[in-house]
Amino acid sequence: MERAAFEALDRADPLAPKRELFFVPEGLIYLDGNSLGVLPKAVPDRLREVAEVQWGKALITSWNEHHWFDLPRRIGDRIARLIGAPPASVIAGDTISINLFKLLGAAAKLNPARRIILSDSGNFPSDLYVAQGFRDLTADGYELKVVAPEEVMAAIDETVAFTMLTEVDYRTARLHDMTAVTARAHEKGALTIWDLAHSAGATPVDLTGSRADFALGCTYKYLNGGPGAPAFLYVRPDLQDRVQPALAGWWGHAAPFAFDLDYRPAPGIIRNQCGTQPILSMAALDAALDPWDDVDMQAVRRKSVALCRAFIDLVERRCGHHGVSVAGPRAFGRRGSHVSLHHPEGYAVMQALIAARVVGDFRAPDMMRFGFTPLYTRFTDVWDAVAALARILDGREWDKPEFRAKKAVT
Repeated sequence: MERAAFEALDRADPLAPKRELFFVPEGLIYLDGNSLGVLPKAVPDRLREVAEVQWGKALITSWNEHHWFDLPRRIGDRIARLIGAPPASVIAGDTISINLFKLLGAAAKLNPARRIILSDSGNFPSDLYVAQGFRDLTADGYELKVVAPEEVMAAIDETVAFTMLTEVDYRTARLHDMTAVTARAHEKGALTIWDLAHSAGATPVDLTGSRADFALGCTYKYLNGGPGAPAFLYVRPDLQDRVQPALAGWWGHAAPFAFDLDYRPAPGIIRNQCGTQPILSMAALDAALDPWDDVDMQAVRRKSVALCRAFIDLVERRCGHHGVSVAGPRAFGRRGSHVSLHHPEGYAVMQALIAARVVGDFRAPDMMRFGFTPLYTRFTDVWDAVAALARILDGREWDKPEFRAKKAVT
């Protein structure tokens, strides 16, 4: 296939008009939306409205007049549709790490006779850090057991209290079978916590159909909520009123403005809120979700697979002789929406690519990572990115001191 064929794919792409809803800098090929999504065009105006009119003029009356107080719930319902969850089962707020701590506490209390937290080595390290902190804080005999991703199913037995897994591996894009893992956990009397950081907005998720117990995710990747945007948390509806929050705060109280001295959890998903939420960030996220309101996640998945397949095919054809190899499964049904490439000089090569206006990122020890965000990534972006990569490898353009110098954020 030549570039003209990729241009034809863009013309036929039903999601192509969505790109106009985002600020994508001219001349930049941005393949890092799996780390930070681009700016939706609706966000600046929404922030200006909230800051200048709602905060600036209405001030504290905006909690009622402009419905600030229930914004986390309304955003949660918008996210719920994208992850196969019913209304009133998702709440937006806090960070992914804080939400994970909340869910660790919830799962522990619902399965108190067991002490094994099962995770895998493909989990995002921060999740493991939070679990280690939870284990050490409780001092109640909890053990964090970490196995290879391929060993998870066999490791789920009658000793496991709950599994804590990231559905899509942040490095290799390996996709866990949520339904199968959850069924195995339930068969053995365990609960499940799913991290959807690399799933939400990238792959179809069916929390209801899979019977997942708990889930959480961030919104600054494929959902384009902005740097540090509020995370989200899901609790299966039949478990919601059994959850006893590990971080109890006034926004999760049954009557927050009664100012009782004792905590009484609100009914349903609301009890998983903690303190006052950042309304400016919430407003930005709310506006960022506008492009998703009419999106079919199956269409997103079809384009994601097509983009990843085209990228892998081109890389292997044009760059394979330079020691580049593809990480993760070859079956596209078992992959998320990013592709990582092994190369012994991966960091320097990625820095050279960024200098050439092709932006991905690097994950130690040798992975160049490229994210494909179907709402605004074009097929021609794939062609042009691989052309740049091939040129850099062919000419050893990466072999310069400035590309080898490590930066704080990779």
